[in-house]
Amino acid sequence: MRIGELSRRTGVSERLLRYYEQQGLLRPERLPSGYRTYRASDVAVVRRIRALLAAGLSTATISQVLPCLRDDGEHLVPTCPDLLGELRAERDRMTSAIEDLELSRSLLDRVITAGQSALS
Repeated sequence: MRIGELSRRTGVSERLLRYYEQQGLLRPERLPSGYRTYRASDVAVVRRIRALLAAGLSTATISQVLPCLRDDGEHLVPTCPDLLGELRAERDRMTSAIEDLELSRSLLDRVITAGQSALS
């Protein structure tokens, strides 16, 4: 199928599909005319990419973990032994970033409170 059909089937813009290709997440074949052709299985690949992006993973991380995941219909399931450790490390990185943001928000709240008191 061509890129327009993949876009319709997945709800992902053609521009994003080209970006996924640039990032090594999709590997369409090329016709002699230069047109991209995608396999029917690429619909599921795009859905996995979207799920991993929604989970907060970067495209660089996704390119590393994508080959080690299968879709059981309800969940993405790791298939490589080392993947769980990598995903836990990514979750720990996210947790740390969330904690940093919560601290920043708390400090900003103090500034706002002090400003309200000073201006009242």
